[in-house]
Amino acid sequence: MIYTTFARVYDQLMDKDLYRQWYNYAQERLQLPAGAPLLELACGSGDLAIQFAQAGLNVTGLDFSAEMLALADQKQQAAGTDVEWVEGDMRALEGLGPFQAVTCFDDSLCYMPDLDNVQQVFQQVYQVLAPGGTFLFDAHSIYQIDEFFPGYMYNYKEEEMAFMWTSYEGDVPHSIEHDLSFFVWDDEIQGYQELNELHHERTYPLAAYQQALTQAGFTGIQVTADFGRQEVQPESGRWFFEAHKD
Repeated sequence: MIYTTFARVYDQLMDKDLYRQWYNYAQERLQLPAGAPLLELACGSGDLAIQFAQAGLNVTGLDFSAEMLALADQKQQAAGTDVEWVEGDMRALEGLGPFQAVTCFDDSLCYMPDLDNVQQVFQQVYQVLAPGGTFLFDAHSIYQIDEFFPGYMYNYKEEEMAFMWTSYEGDVPHSIEHDLSFFVWDDEIQGYQELNELHHERTYPLAAYQQALTQAGFTGIQVTADFGRQEVQPESGRWFFEAHKD
């Protein structure tokens, strides 16, 4: 796997409008003053972190992938922002902070292997938040994982790239496997280079997330759907969580 190519292709396929919706959701709830420190977990290729920085916040973006962070740094140089990129694991945030806000969007917590690891993330976030700080994140709903994704297929093709996405039911409750295949034209070999990724995601009952947040010390927990625009419904695709540190 040539991850630099994967990062570039993944970034190209990502719906950029989603970043604006995550940004609007966060801005409406945070109302942070200029210069306030914010940590974006699983920041990927940096689009959302750069938007926060352009709004005047002091942003740190953390991601597990050095290749994604390299792409993020290229973007921020073009944007003229000053985000601090950190390669790391959201389950180990020692040495960072304090922050007035922490965000974790794009169902990134669903990549944790089990609820114990989700709990570990919550505990780490609580430790790096300043008193009065806010934690915002989203997660796939039970409906999304159990009813929508199994059997889902998406294909995309253009002159120099093709993409195939197929989702299968996972081995544990409320889990899914996304089989991603990319075909990218490579001038050096005068042919298509195939890249494959298998992504495992898992979610939990809404009450399990709420209990884990409470056990980590969070208060004032609120859950909505549709980027905070609706109450949670049985067929909501994503849950949006807001939690506070007293």
